[in-house]
Amino acid sequence: MRFALLKGACCAGVAALSLSGAMAQEAVSEDTAVTETQAEAPKPWQPLANDGVTLALSYTGEAATNVTGGLRRDAAYAGQIYVGADLDMDRIVGIGGGTIHAAITNRHGDSLSALALGNNTSVQEIWGTQNTHLAILTWEQKLLDDRLMIEAGRSQANIHFLNAPIYCNFQGNSGCGNPTFVFKNSNFTYFPASSWMIRAKAEVLPHVTVHVGAYEVNPDRKRASDHGFNFSAKNATGVIVPWELGYSNEGKGVRLPGHYIVGGWFDRGDYADPLRDDQGGIAILTGRDAQTHNGRSGIYFRFDQRLTRPDPHSERGLSVFGVAMTNLSGRVEESHFFDLGVVQTGTFAGRDADTIGFMLSDQRFSDLAMERMRAARISAGGDGNIHRHQYMMELAYGTQLGPAIRLSPNVQYVLHSDQTGAPFRVSDIKDALIFGFKFTVDAPALLSR
Repeated sequence: MRFALLKGACCAGVAALSLSGAMAQEAVSEDTAVTETQAEAPKPWQPLANDGVTLALSYTGEAATNVTGGLRRDAAYAGQIYVGADLDMDRIVGIGGGTIHAAITNRHGDSLSALALGNNTSVQEIWGTQNTHLAILTWEQKLLDDRLMIEAGRSQANIHFLNAPIYCNFQGNSGCGNPTFVFKNSNFTYFPASSWMIRAKAEVLPHVTVHVGAYEVNPDRKRASDHGFNFSAKNATGVIVPWELGYSNEGKGVRLPGHYIVGGWFDRGDYADPLRDDQGGIAILTGRDAQTHNGRSGIYFRFDQRLTRPDPHSERGLSVFGVAMTNLSGRVEESHFFDLGVVQTGTFAGRDADTIGFMLSDQRFSDLAMERMRAARISAGGDGNIHRHQYMMELAYGTQLGPAIRLSPNVQYVLHSDQTGAPFRVSDIKDALIFGFKFTVDAPALLSR
C-alpha cells in the first residue's frame, strides 16, 4: 500500500496556497491587529471583488533529493496549480452569511519517497492525487451572529480538522499539511480527493469551540483515475466523523496567542487488515486480498503557542507546536504518533516575515504491522530485527520575497525508515539525508496594486 498517497496539502499561512480564499477559511491569523506596515501593503489583485467574487490562483512546487541513504540516490519534483473562488452570496443574491467555495487543482510530478526512500511518509507534502481534480464545491452558511457555521458539499476532512498554519512552515508530510498518523489508521479524507461532507462549528463559550463533521468514505474517490466530478456515492462504504473541542486565545491585543485542541475520529468505513488475508494467512506472503473490517476510532491532542513577542506590533517571535495521537479501536498500522516543533518568525534584520523552524516526528508501528514486516523480511532470507519507531526530522528556512513569493530550502532526515516500499528487503533501509526546496507563488498578490 502506497501510504505516501495519503496526504493533504492544504495548510494556510506560510504557503501562497494558504492565501487562497477557499483554503484559508479555517486558518486564523495569530494576531488580527493591523500594523502600519500591513496597512500600507498593496492590495491583492481582485477584479471581481465588488461583485462578491474573490479569486485564488497559486502554484506550489517541492523538490527533494536524497544525498545519502534510502534505497538509491534520486531526485523528484512535485507541483500543484490551485484555482479557486469564493462567492459572497449576500452581495450576489442577498443571502446573508452564505458563501460558495470552489476550487480545482492540477497536481503533477513524482514522490522521492516512492521512488528512492522506501518509507511510508512522503518528504513532499504536495504529492498525491496527481491529476486535474475538483477539490472543493461547498456552501458555507454562518448563523447566530457568526457563532455557528455550517458547510456542506464536496470537500475533505483534512482541510477542516487536524490542521494549523504553523505546520506548513515545513515540506515533509509528517507535519504538513496534517500529521500523517490519521491517514494510516483511518479513512480520513485528504485534499484534493473530494467526497460528500457536512460539518458544523460553533462557539459555545468565549474562546471555546465545538467542531464536528461527517465525510463520505468511498474507495472510488481515492483512485488515480478519479477527477472529482463524479458525484455518485454508489460504492461508499460508510462515513468518517471527525470532531474537535478547542480553546483559542488570539485576536487584537493578544500578545502571545495560542490554540489547544482535543479531537478524534469515529471511522465507520471499510478498511483492509494490516496483516491478515481473507483466509487468515499473512496477506503479504500469500498474495491474497486482505481481510475487510469496518469501524475504527482514535484521539489526539494538539497545540500551538507563541512564546515570545518582543514587539506587539510585529510578528517576530518564537512559537512552539505539538501533536500526540493514538488509536482507540480497530486493527491499525501505527499505535502512537508524536510531533514537536519550534518556529522563529523574524530572523535577520529587515526579515520580519522570514521563518526558521525545526520539527521532529515519531511514528510507532503497531504489533500487527511489526509482524507483517518481520514475516516479509524473514521470507526473503533476512532476520526479524525491525525498528518499531520511524523518526523524521526537518530544518527549514522560509524567506518572503515581496507579498507573492515564498522560498523555503530545507534539510530532512529519516531515521529507521520502515520498509513499506521494499517489504522483502533483507536488511534495513539506510537512514536518509534529504535536501529539499519548496516555493509558492500567489498570483493575486503578484498582481497587487
